[in-house]
Amino acid sequence: MCRATIYDARNNFSSLVKIAEGGEPVELTRHDKPVAVIISYEEFQTRKPKESFLDKLEKLKKKYADVLDDKGFLDDMPKEYTDAKYMKKIDSLWS
Repeated sequence: MCRATIYDARNNFSSLVKIAEGGEPVELTRHDKPVAVIISYEEFQTRKPKESFLDKLEKLKKKYADVLDDKGFLDDMPKEYTDAKYMKKIDSLWS
């Protein structure tokens, strides 16, 4: 991977684009920290877009529809715990 500072990229942009077109990603840095990458258009097209939060939420809703539709699935849970019962329940969940 080729690496260049933002300053150098500004002055040599077309040569960095040619490098990226050749298939080698170009990492751009600011104060020695990576901030961006120049990649070829072909590589960009092959990347899978990230799934949005709403899409993930919709999948979870479909996957657990039977549980979410069950209106009484929390009915057997006590409304309040005494301190000792609460700590015992927490311990059982984490052990």
